[in-house]
Amino acid sequence: MSQRLIPLLIAAAAFATPATAADDLLKKPWNDIVAQAKQEGEIVWYNWFLQPRFRELSKGFEEKYGIKVTIPDGTSDGNQNKFLAERDRPEGDIDVMSLGGDQLPKFDVTAYFYGPLDILPGYSKLHTKINGGDGKGYAVAFWGNQTGLAYDPTQVDEAKLPQSFDDLTKWIKQNPQAFAFNDTRGGGAGNAFLQTVIRSTVKPEDIEAGNFQAAWDWFAANKANYGFTASNADSLTRLNGGEFQVVSAWEDHLAGLQQKGEVDKRMKFYIPKFGMPGGGNVVGVPANAKHKAAALLFVDWLTSAETQTMLSKEMGSAPVNSDATAVPGGVPAEQRANAVDWLPVKQADAVKAQFLEKVVMGQ
Repeated sequence: MSQRLIPLLIAAAAFATPATAADDLLKKPWNDIVAQAKQEGEIVWYNWFLQPRFRELSKGFEEKYGIKVTIPDGTSDGNQNKFLAERDRPEGDIDVMSLGGDQLPKFDVTAYFYGPLDILPGYSKLHTKINGGDGKGYAVAFWGNQTGLAYDPTQVDEAKLPQSFDDLTKWIKQNPQAFAFNDTRGGGAGNAFLQTVIRSTVKPEDIEAGNFQAAWDWFAANKANYGFTASNADSLTRLNGGEFQVVSAWEDHLAGLQQKGEVDKRMKFYIPKFGMPGGGNVVGVPANAKHKAAALLFVDWLTSAETQTMLSKEMGSAPVNSDATAVPGGVPAEQRANAVDWLPVKQADAVKAQFLEKVVMGQ
């Protein structure tokens, strides 16, 4: 989240107005919406990550409905700036908009998105709350992501993988430089581990007060025994190369690199019992979307159990449709229960700022 975007979001929230309540499209039977969607014939999806792979997988929607899907190149900040900037245009360029769940509290989703989306046939199987945000029925989760620990089973005894934070601390001391996490400026896996240390070492009242000293003491005490990498990708690359045995990682990132052959498929991932953060991203239809029927049909396809199972298999995402099928070899359901929420944005920002000052500057 760039600092430049924050003022735009604040201003946007201040001038937000309710979306048009009455809309004939939302009152139509679903079959009529499908027919209209086919007449519209196209949608433009602003999604900021894994665009090449989503372009490939969206061909399944194109072949099924004969509706073209365009996914422009763009960054998270760039897409959001465009989404906000064209808010007052009668028709915008965006038909489907992706956002991180943690971005939802920063503006009025009922004003900026078309809906509510309970018209979708599979709506009851979906999540509208994810990663600290609430889509309020106007945005729904389409991508679940989870942090945890990636490991090399040829170097680590899987039966002895650390499950408590005390176990992990002992393991790090017994296996110097075998564990690593990344700079929080190089990706969320490092931030996930940082928040895990905070939750495991700092009393809740001290977290509320912004006093994280117990965590900084943990990093100082274990400094000689852990590795510190530049980014999410750097951690996995060095795990793959044998430099480390266990690293903090994203489940979907590891799966994506394995699909591309950049990380050996022997590498595995687990969510320890002490818990690591999980979250995800949402999609919505902008209130001024040009192809609303096609956009609704695409959101329904994207969030369906069939597509969610496919995304989990092909891209390593955590399914967000309760009817999706577990992928063989993926993270078992009992481990999913170990996922915890990310810290609220304000606390997370404070933690990262102190971490950079008290830990990174002293590396």
